[in-house]
Amino acid sequence: MSTKAELLKDPIQHVDITRDNVVPLVEAMGQMAYSARDLYRGAEIYDRMLRDRDCGVILCLAGSLISAGLKRVFADMVRNHMVDAIVSTGANIVDQDFFEALGFRHWMAQERFKYGLDDNMLRELHVDRIYDTLIDEDELRVCDETIHKIANGLTPRPYSSREFVAEMGRYLSETGAKTDASIVLEAFREDVPIFCPAFSDCSAGFGLVAHQAERAGKPKVTLDSAKDFYELTRLKVRNECTGLFMIGGGTPKNFAQDIVVAAEILGSDVPMHKYAVQITVADVRDGALSGSTLKEASSWGKVDTTYEQMVYCEATIAVPLIVGYAYHKRGWEGRTSRGWNSALDKDAV
Repeated sequence: MSTKAELLKDPIQHVDITRDNVVPLVEAMGQMAYSARDLYRGAEIYDRMLRDRDCGVILCLAGSLISAGLKRVFADMVRNHMVDAIVSTGANIVDQDFFEALGFRHWMAQERFKYGLDDNMLRELHVDRIYDTLIDEDELRVCDETIHKIANGLTPRPYSSREFVAEMGRYLSETGAKTDASIVLEAFREDVPIFCPAFSDCSAGFGLVAHQAERAGKPKVTLDSAKDFYELTRLKVRNECTGLFMIGGGTPKNFAQDIVVAAEILGSDVPMHKYAVQITVADVRDGALSGSTLKEASSWGKVDTTYEQMVYCEATIAVPLIVGYAYHKRGWEGRTSRGWNSALDKDAV
């Protein structure tokens, strides 16, 4: 049987979109057909969002994206003001980005592991698998305990996930992140809010369970998902022109799209999201949200159909091309932080 050290020796490398100019390639794809042309149009719409100075850009992350090598892409988006708010699964933010900021890594698995024949061995070694990527379970427990520690240091009250993730960013800022690229840390520095509507469904959940268990009958930190929804809705009311850049689907996609309807319920007649791009491999035919088209969202009054594009492609291929195109087109230059995190803290929205 292999040892853990033998398995965890080749780290996942995060792609750097700033290094290679993909604009000519993506523009050439615009003269092709099928998914290539769709990808080009998605890239052009994202660039258009950035050039529209009235537009607040909301990035939605679902699926295991950070572990796959996309962390630096998203960190650079935050650092260069190519995104104003993030809605994500907890796994991307906590188990993967925050995990790496604590000094841990994700590892490339040998080809044979993709087929599941060695999963019993991995379990015995405390090694977790995401398709062709491996994680040290013992290190994940350190991440859980760090969340536990952060929760213990907060005033007991209900928090939105945005507030708690900001405290994670503060922790990294004060203790020193052990990586040169972290979405959580960059968002804290650039005043960009991160929402995780299903926050307990990740390492944060384990840490918060431990926090609440040891405080039975005493005041404790809790999560308020309705507060999440209300906060992001207030941003839509304040900044009516919005664009969605969605990777995957699921809860982040629905949460971000629904703020248009929520704003209407609060008495604000806001426009639908003006721009929307979704990268997905999900099929529309099973009726699930991840594959539902943006045109379908228009029937719900959530997304306008003038600048929308479905890109049916796996994220590790499409994201570096689309974001790399927008980065090297430089339409983001001159954009500044909208300061949405502080605005919500001050109840100024």
